[in-house]
Amino acid sequence: MAIQKILIVDDSPTERYYLTDILVKAGFTVTTAENGEEALLKIKEDKPELILMDVVMPGANGFQVTRTIARDPDLGDVPIIICSSKNQETDRVWGLRQGARDYMVKPVDAELLLAKIAALGGA
Repeated sequence: MAIQKILIVDDSPTERYYLTDILVKAGFTVTTAENGEEALLKIKEDKPELILMDVVMPGANGFQVTRTIARDPDLGDVPIIICSSKNQETDRVWGLRQGARDYMVKPVDAELLLAKIAALGGA
């Protein structure tokens, strides 16, 4: 199934705008959440087909939210790409161990992001 609906979870308005702009121009439907708690509510209301997850946020961090989603029987099939300023290999490995399908370091490269989405079944 092709990915169409994407949820961006990031506490930075600039980052949400940047990612939304890339994705909308590529033909995706985008919703956003400012933190992990809001993300979990939005996911239950309208399940996305892909989640772009920041790590450093107030409240639950992106690793915790990714783990919660990955372990939920109703949500575990939704792929998550972590998009973080944390660029250590240990962060990448930890993110993947929490259930993320991929890990990208900010600033996110638009072409690389779209290629990763395509590889997961995107447009």
